[in-house]
Amino acid sequence: MALLRKHKIQTAIARKLLVQWLVQGDFLLFDAPHEFDFVIGNPPYVRQERIPDVLVAEYRRRFTTLYDRADLYIPFIEHSLVSLAKGGTLGFICSDRWMKNKYGGPLRAMVSNGYHLKAYVDMVDTDAFHSEVVAYPAITIISRKNSGKTRVAHKPEINKDKLTSLSNRFRAKKLPVSENQIKEVTGIVTGADPWILEPSEQLTIMRRLERTFPVLEDVGCKVGIGVATGSDKAFIGPYGELDVELDRKLPLVRTCDIHGGKVEWRGDGVINPFAKDGGLVDLEDYPKLKTYLEDRREIIAHRHVAKRSPARWYRTIDRIYPDLAAQEKLLIPDIKGDAHIVYEPGELYPHHNLYFITASEWDLCALQAVLMSGIARLFVSIYSTKMRGGFLRFQAQYLRRIRVPYWSDVPVDLRKQLREAALSGDTAMGNEAVYRLYDLDKEERAALGGNGLRN
Repeated sequence: MALLRKHKIQTAIARKLLVQWLVQGDFLLFDAPHEFDFVIGNPPYVRQERIPDVLVAEYRRRFTTLYDRADLYIPFIEHSLVSLAKGGTLGFICSDRWMKNKYGGPLRAMVSNGYHLKAYVDMVDTDAFHSEVVAYPAITIISRKNSGKTRVAHKPEINKDKLTSLSNRFRAKKLPVSENQIKEVTGIVTGADPWILEPSEQLTIMRRLERTFPVLEDVGCKVGIGVATGSDKAFIGPYGELDVELDRKLPLVRTCDIHGGKVEWRGDGVINPFAKDGGLVDLEDYPKLKTYLEDRREIIAHRHVAKRSPARWYRTIDRIYPDLAAQEKLLIPDIKGDAHIVYEPGELYPHHNLYFITASEWDLCALQAVLMSGIARLFVSIYSTKMRGGFLRFQAQYLRRIRVPYWSDVPVDLRKQLREAALSGDTAMGNEAVYRLYDLDKEERAALGGNGLRN
């Protein structure tokens, strides 16, 4: 009101304008009476678990991009895009996770079909907000028109004059030859594929490997994540002190058990409430388990997963597969600066902050040498969002993109060299074997130096 009055608009007219302009309510349930030329915002970050089920169901009915475990900002972007008039423009500053991860796929596909990613400012290593955030944001400008080139800038200096200059150059009809901060890029938006916004020599290498070799799970490997319980305090404890039947607990490996590239088990275990067929066991058949769970019922039944299905109140969020504990596997902690690939011989069950790889054909020690060489970090660094401190997310969705040859195509002498490199911790031997495995030339080897392929 004060701003309108400052511009000499009469009070009565100002009130009428504000009634029309300002709407308080749930944006995702608001049906705008018309389309807009501009939509600007910083959408809220709210996980689905924190939203009432009935509201999530309505959001899912309205928005096709609310996929998998998508954060609430995803339907905010969808609703804003469909609210644009033809030629209209959206400008958001928000998390960049949707641009690469699984739950952002439908939204990326939507942008690919009828919109133009006009500009992108990467805010990695940039303090864009007054308070720290774990995942960096990005400024994304999307127009409702045919696709074309995208102007991209990285790590702008937070300075009023320099940001004003950057904005003016972004809006220029043609970039000057001397421009070195803003790049024009094509081919970023292609269906639901992750957006790769940093053209580099490493990207060129990765694209060649993608054309030449199959993905991990096509060569007999399985990528998964350990168990999430919903209440570690209730389901996890010292293995020897878990007073339940022997077949109702499993030794558990956690991130804190991994030191110096090896597993040093601290002795934790996890309760397993599942039967072999996948259903929950009958507690009447397991008196010790029943007592254990009933003693902790208040904590266990308070979890979201229990409230959704009261009769199954004692299940863990993820089903537990006991056979996994007995399988040899590679363990990979989620958030790391470099890939930590640790061999586990088949004694422990992984916790939810550990990803695992099992193999039906590949020798896992040989595969460990391949992934430790920097090949894993190559793929993850390009596809993953960047976290504060330069950390990457070594998640299943990114690990599954790693390319390796079929084990049957690996020469016998190279198999031996890879395995020996892993067992001995000989990085130079492992790197040399990987050079041969992927037929990397001198220039490619040098380009991969930043991803761990170092002697």
